[in-house]
Amino acid sequence: MYFALFMVAILLVTGFIWLLDSLVLKKKRPVGAAEPVAVEYAKSFFPVIFVVFFVRSFIVEPFKIPSGSMMPTLLAGDYILVNKFTYGLRVPILNNTFFEINHPTRGDVFVFHYPPEPSVDYIKRVVGLPGDKIRYQDKRLTINGKFLDVQDVGDYAYVKPGLNMVTAKQYHEQLGNVTHDILINEWVNSYDSDAIGAKFANDEEVTVPAGHYLAMGDNRDDSSDSRVWGFVPEKNLVGKAFFIWMNFDKGSRIGNPIH
Repeated sequence: MYFALFMVAILLVTGFIWLLDSLVLKKKRPVGAAEPVAVEYAKSFFPVIFVVFFVRSFIVEPFKIPSGSMMPTLLAGDYILVNKFTYGLRVPILNNTFFEINHPTRGDVFVFHYPPEPSVDYIKRVVGLPGDKIRYQDKRLTINGKFLDVQDVGDYAYVKPGLNMVTAKQYHEQLGNVTHDILINEWVNSYDSDAIGAKFANDEEVTVPAGHYLAMGDNRDDSSDSRVWGFVPEKNLVGKAFFIWMNFDKGSRIGNPIH
């Protein structure tokens, strides 16, 4: 969000200088006189900044994965692309939808503004849609009364920050039309008494309110998600992740689609 504000500010400044020169200053300069440096830079940068701003705001935006909460689907250090128009065109910065196209579907990997602090972007998977009734008991999801199918595919070892080696169980999970992998650890997480995670721990069913989504990380026991901070409002949506375009440590991940 801060980068978008910076882009808007630069766009307005360079555009204003170019326009002011075209309408006023140019007429006052002697014939053949060189353009002021500020005008020259503004005319050079404005078109480039405009194209970048337009593409990032309405077509595609790059993001870097900062943590392992979406392992094994996404790794810390993955650079991904996010489709900005799948969930509708939005006013930059304000994030209000002015042209609706689609809504998130169950199983989507989506980027959104973190509800407790909207200036921060988060990435998780859509688990619950508006109106869905969700349970998460014994580390198994139940959606609208139906257990999700999972298949054990063995152990998955990874290193947490601090160089702590962790071995989790890896499963294939069928979530809507998407088959993806999740990680399950043996430890038990604790939650605030009013958190969704606490309700799940008490075997309570949670209904996703209208205009909201329940998001969870694929690294189920090592993810700060809706179980901790609540539902994702529709107004916080940024876009759908679809492609890994770079990973400087693991070149084999470059070009992988995100499912």
